[in-house]
Amino acid sequence: MEALKSALYQACLDFIGIRMETAKTALAQAQEASNDDTKSSAGDKFETTREMMQQDIFRNKKLLADAEQNLNLLLSLEEVPLTEVVKNGSLVVTTQGIFYISISAGQLRIGDTVAFAISAASPVGQLMLNKKVGEVFTFNQKEYKIEAVH
Repeated sequence: MEALKSALYQACLDFIGIRMETAKTALAQAQEASNDDTKSSAGDKFETTREMMQQDIFRNKKLLADAEQNLNLLLSLEEVPLTEVVKNGSLVVTTQGIFYISISAGQLRIGDTVAFAISAASPVGQLMLNKKVGEVFTFNQKEYKIEAVH
């Protein structure tokens, strides 16, 4: 299970890396387009276009900041000690699947194993927090029993 947890951690790092690169590229393109834009005789059209570019820049800055925040969270989970209860950084095996409590990266495939990287703040993450092996919770009308916590 430690190998799976390490592989999921790396997959999450890769996921964040891609998100950060995508946001940086989009931000650079939006800033370049904004810098290249010249004022035309159609004043209102120019102002609308300029505002749309500013919104695009703002949106990409926010995406980059979110990705950096997720990276910092993930880095803080690299050396999480094992505990009996589910917490941020735990690998949780349930009757309904395997969950890595870390960042919201969705379904990840490691070899033949499918696991879900979820945030502790997600609805199912909230239900798992502080639970122990053998405890049960219900999510979306499905019953989950915790079989192991790593």
